Amino acid sequence: MKALGKLKIKIFADGADKAGLLANYRNPLIKGFTTNPTLMRKSGISDYEGFARDILSEITDRPISLEVFSDEFDDMERQALKINGWGENVYVKIPVTNTRGESAAALLAKLSAKGVKLNVTAIMTLEQVREVSEVLADAPPCYISVFAGRIADTGRDPTPLVRDALALMASRPQQEMIWASPREVLNVVQADELGCHIITVTNDLIAKLRGLGKDLSQFSLETVKMFYDDAVAAGFKL
Repeated sequence: MKALGKLKIKIFADGADKAGLLANYRNPLIKGFTTNPTLMRKSGISDYEGFARDILSEITDRPISLEVFSDEFDDMERQALKINGWGENVYVKIPVTNTRGESAAALLAKLSAKGVKLNVTAIMTLEQVREVSEVLADAPPCYISVFAGRIADTGRDPTPLVRDALALMASRPQQEMIWASPREVLNVVQADELGCHIITVTNDLIAKLRGLGKDLSQFSLETVKMFYDDAVAAGFKL
């Protein structure tokens, strides 16, 4: 079992809480940041640009991915170019399709030709990886984000897809794969062993990373003590 400091994979913090983002910025383990409209809504953010510019004024030296939210490709392009202008460390997140299932490939080609660093998101099939990797063959640095956790939520093992996707991307070193939506620390180990470049991790999972490689006998004892202490605190009687 690898220690946390021996992992090769880069850990990106996934969230939209300013205090949490800045706390993670002080953590040398965290190499970048991602967010999305859903996380922003859950955090109560109503001013998208104001929030983004505020964070970018403080986090200037690590990559941050910010997502477009239009469903029309022409407007996605406008939003992407605007977001791209907010900072050198910005990666613009583009969904792999719109809500009608239409491929974003043509838009990806246009944006990459203009020098926009992209994070193509919501990918769940090898065919999507192939199309995106090919259209971004000559792109600037970019991320291809495979939602491995959501794939696992359907009862499928995502590791074969990730392995095959990494092979497709191998000849294009400017492309980095993100293992997105991990559910447990095991996913960090799996992604690292497969050679995935990046994994996005929520604050809850970042806290659990301290347990990576923990002695299981000690962990068992701590669990027994937790059950006992909670029973005492609850005042249970039989």
